[in-house]
Amino acid sequence: MKKSTIKMQKLDAKHHLHPFSNFGEFSKSKSVHVIEKSAGVYIYNSEGQKILDAMSGLWCVNMGYGQQSLIDAANKQMHSIPFYNSFFGTTHPPAVELSKLLSDISPNHINQVFFTSGGSEANDTMIRMVRHFWSIQDKPEKQIIISRKNAYHGSTMASASLGGMKNMHKQGGLPIPGIVHISQPDFFGACVDNGGQIDSLEFGLKIAKELEYKIDELGEDKVAAFIAEPIQGAGGVIIPPESYWPEINRICNERDILLVVDEVICGFGRTGEWFGSDYYKIKPDLMPIAKGLSSGYLPIGGLMVSDRVSDVLSTYDDDFEHGFTYSGHPTCAAVAVANIRLMQQTNIVDTVKTNTAPYLASKWKSLSEHPLVGESRILGTLGALEIVENKENYKRFKEGSKVTGICRDYCFKNGIVMRAVGDKMIICPPLVINNSEIDELVEKAWKCLDQTAKEIS
Repeated sequence: MKKSTIKMQKLDAKHHLHPFSNFGEFSKSKSVHVIEKSAGVYIYNSEGQKILDAMSGLWCVNMGYGQQSLIDAANKQMHSIPFYNSFFGTTHPPAVELSKLLSDISPNHINQVFFTSGGSEANDTMIRMVRHFWSIQDKPEKQIIISRKNAYHGSTMASASLGGMKNMHKQGGLPIPGIVHISQPDFFGACVDNGGQIDSLEFGLKIAKELEYKIDELGEDKVAAFIAEPIQGAGGVIIPPESYWPEINRICNERDILLVVDEVICGFGRTGEWFGSDYYKIKPDLMPIAKGLSSGYLPIGGLMVSDRVSDVLSTYDDDFEHGFTYSGHPTCAAVAVANIRLMQQTNIVDTVKTNTAPYLASKWKSLSEHPLVGESRILGTLGALEIVENKENYKRFKEGSKVTGICRDYCFKNGIVMRAVGDKMIICPPLVINNSEIDELVEKAWKCLDQTAKEIS
């Protein structure tokens, strides 16, 4: 190992507290991966190893690494006005242009955006805006937001409360008041619990109706909104049955609660449509966005606001007391503009829909033949493998996360990034991945599964 790598690993262990990490273990570890370069769908570590990034950084590098137009946009903007705020009645060209672009690509009824620095802030903003929306209509008691178990909507106090992950809620006194959770549409999990004897459409309707029952339990006059991702990402790439979203739409419309569709992961081409809402024909009142907005090149997010909501907000004759220093940051906005323009010029969303996603699906589903895989599922460029001990009865490993942890480590050794989430191995490759790179991804995934099977045997 290079001396420079060892030096960085030691300094990192001494000074750097990593997200979602065991601080004690990290302070003793000298084996952290040092990533130095990137190009296309690949990253390169400090030892020169070429690694296929099948997670797009963290669900975000949609257009791949090294896009010169994005780099140039940042450089150009830094030379004119690197930063100015959007408080006190000011704006700047990148924020204006990005606002218009987002309106153009969003569903027709969504025409405004409130900018943030990322997805967590977007969901914090959503909570403030939803409750304000009802309050100014003389419904101050309409405050409860319903989310889903095992959902992820960010890591701040408010957004982590929206999420339904028990381990996060154990720390920091979460969830905050006024947030409750119902079941996720995890069809494979239901099959495990029922020995595989379950109809997907019936299951989708059953889980969706939990929202209706929860509204009845809490009182419609108390419930402000329901939030969900079109496809749950960090929850394990949970793809809902076809019956799920139409029923959710119906319930929200009939019960007069706002529908919030979290597009932080599913947005910007992931499903072969601009947004997951387009794919599922959902009509959201609010859409948190981030990640693929700038392909991860600079931190930026936002909350897309429907005409229904903005029309009501505009009747309030005072300030909405909310905002961030970096809301609409000009350099970040300029890169996001360049990113969307590049997506339009390359017609990447249609390419995903007609070529990349179908080819990836055909190859990814072949992994279901592996002895460790109970299910391989995929939609667009979001995929998951359910790792099981016995394929015949869906029996899971007693310590499934340890098994997937072993698999994740083999992935790095074999030059591929896949993520381990509980009993699942998941992927989210850049939209620009080509067919030969997809072949490489699946071949390496199979090899890592083989090595994992051999070790645990």
